Amino acid sequence: MKILVCISSVPDTTSKINFTADKSAFDKNGIQWVINPLDEFALTKAVKLQESQGATVTVINVGDAGTEPVIRKALAIGANDAVRVNLDPKDSYSTAKEIAAVAQNGGYDLILCGKESIDYNGGSVPGMVAQLLNQPFVNASVGLDVNGGEATAVREIEGGKETISVKLPAIIAGQKGLVDEKDLIIPNMRGIMSARTKPLQVVEPTSSEVKVQGVSYDSVPPRAAVKMVSPDNLDELVRLLHEEAKVI
Repeated sequence: MKILVCISSVPDTTSKINFTADKSAFDKNGIQWVINPLDEFALTKAVKLQESQGATVTVINVGDAGTEPVIRKALAIGANDAVRVNLDPKDSYSTAKEIAAVAQNGGYDLILCGKESIDYNGGSVPGMVAQLLNQPFVNASVGLDVNGGEATAVREIEGGKETISVKLPAIIAGQKGLVDEKDLIIPNMRGIMSARTKPLQVVEPTSSEVKVQGVSYDSVPPRAAVKMVSPDNLDELVRLLHEEAKVI
């Protein structure tokens, strides 16, 4: 079985987010980059299938050379090899199109990814890949078993869980719960050293077409100062809610 795992390089959640002076782009200076956490659940699941079923695991990233340290970490976690599409993605469509092109030529049985990246939270790439490849798609999966040519995925729905079986090849987008958090793999020294020699293929994009163009970016306004009101002073609380917060 051949598995393709899509990974995004995203800012660490502790990074301070800034934009360029003209607000036309994200300022990457001083940013610590990590594997998108939801993609890490998918990668860990793929490595478990590698161990239990002898699957080969390839990771794919659409990005410039600056994403290679993150790709190497994915190799250290356990992927066999990697593909980087040499493109700074501008929208979900351009990313999905390049992933689909690689998948089409690679003959993969299963494509795993996180349901969304934590930077833009668009959540549209996995579904677009499935549409471009005309393959079954299960989103927001919290469980996955593979048996021969069939995958059984569990996804959370309102009030319960839904179990879906699909024929391979298929695309499964996972979230927290696809594997237990305690099972997420922290690369050890052996894995880090072996990652240096694992194949990382760089391919050029098939197209420069984009559907969405960013115009400008604005930071979230800072929160207003908190006002403390004594629990005995209900009149003052009502006045503040009415005159300043204007919620009553």
